[in-house]
Amino acid sequence: MAKHSLRSASIPGVTAAAKTDLPVLHSFKAGYAAPSEIGFSRWLAGVPAWAVFALVFAAAIWPLSAMAQGSGFTAGQAFEALLRWIPYLVTTGFALTILISFLTMFIGTVFGVLLGLGQISHNPVMAKSCWLITQTFRNSPWLVLLFIVMLSFPFEIQIGSLIIPVPDWMKAVIGLALPIMANISEIVRGAVNSVPTAQWEAAESLAFSRRQTLFEIILPQCIKRMIPPWMNWYAILTMATPIVSILGVDEVLNLTRQAIEAEDNHPELLIPFYSFVLVIFFVYCYPIARLTIRLERKFAVKL
Repeated sequence: MAKHSLRSASIPGVTAAAKTDLPVLHSFKAGYAAPSEIGFSRWLAGVPAWAVFALVFAAAIWPLSAMAQGSGFTAGQAFEALLRWIPYLVTTGFALTILISFLTMFIGTVFGVLLGLGQISHNPVMAKSCWLITQTFRNSPWLVLLFIVMLSFPFEIQIGSLIIPVPDWMKAVIGLALPIMANISEIVRGAVNSVPTAQWEAAESLAFSRRQTLFEIILPQCIKRMIPPWMNWYAILTMATPIVSILGVDEVLNLTRQAIEAEDNHPELLIPFYSFVLVIFFVYCYPIARLTIRLERKFAVKL
């Protein structure tokens, strides 16, 4: 009787044609979007390339109005002074800025990866300690960290008869590497946790150790996911590097100020010189932002 009732019953998709195409219930949209991991690069890449140059061009005509003040220093002389200083500003000042950003990103990445892996450790003491270090440096003002490192580190380290000098720019690298380390740690933790747990379970069923699972299965998938936010943080770091000039490091912004002083501090020099600093930072970081957006789209998980 039960079998006869089952045969006579109309069950969509079993004994009768399906009435729907089994639509997926989408999540409720409340007009809220999660913050993007590459928000800065999105903003920078969204700025038209001509906009910055148009702004600089508009600002460049400002010295013309200063001629009416009777200073005797013309806009032409201001731009001639800038042309004389450009090779020095680029090869010495901006080159040091790039060196600081490279070393900071390298040190921050190395220790950030270790810190991120420590956050997912099964050892509760290590996981909590790494989480605390990450949150401490991630939520600390960069300038405060720079002052702490600058004032606490010695000017030189003596090992026996060997004296190793510690220049200010190296202290700046260490100070900037602390927040970068913390943010890279969060990138690593988030990338590892974004891998479906079924892959961990499948690896465990095949008798893989946790170390084998992590380094041979999980992390290789995470590399592509980590590249775009890693590049985003490099762009942010490069833009933030001029704050080390407050501590006396001779990077491009500090040397620009010194160049203006060497030219007798004429007010007509301010716009051309600082506009040039703005342009070289934009020219350097804009392609990085565009590449970040492109890689994010390329490496996005296709569902």
